[in-house]
Amino acid sequence: MVRAAGVSAVLTRPEHESGTDRVAEVARRAEYTGFDIVVNIQGDEPFLSAAALAGAVDMVRAGFDIGTAAGTLLGDAAQSPSLVKVVCTGNGRALYFSRSAIPFYRDPGSDGHRRYNQHIGVYACTRGALLQWASLPPTPLELSERLEQLRAMEDGLSIGVALLDEAALPGVDTQEDLERADAHWTATVRGAA
Repeated sequence: MVRAAGVSAVLTRPEHESGTDRVAEVARRAEYTGFDIVVNIQGDEPFLSAAALAGAVDMVRAGFDIGTAAGTLLGDAAQSPSLVKVVCTGNGRALYFSRSAIPFYRDPGSDGHRRYNQHIGVYACTRGALLQWASLPPTPLELSERLEQLRAMEDGLSIGVALLDEAALPGVDTQEDLERADAHWTATVRGAA
């Protein structure tokens, strides 16, 4: 179906542990060596916005090794371990990604003002950063959180996060997410047809 639409498709080896490893396999092929920036759109992000994609690429163009994006997440939704949160410096450099609600709001009464950055599953990388990242063994933080981007951070690669002023559209990590994504698809995509 993808090839019929004029898009190049590559089947990768089945033993890869992550999407990054799959994308790196393709990036190593001779016909793909001419690209300076490689983009990995995670399969569990069927509603990836153009702003998230452009933001990830812009972070690499701004000098980060890896670029990604995050949308706003409010209140109790941050407690869900299927929603990855990220904290950043003022210039967008990622400090940490977690399945826990970060930052932790210590003082009671700040409930109504809690805002979290929900990571969106898109990565743009320089070619060199992608190949370096994929060549690294899994790290303790990556294994504990089950988040591959922590491997890159533990090795010193910089990750820039485009912070969007919009909520992240529904990703699909659980059965409940699939049901929510199906409802979103029905309401927005099919409804517009």
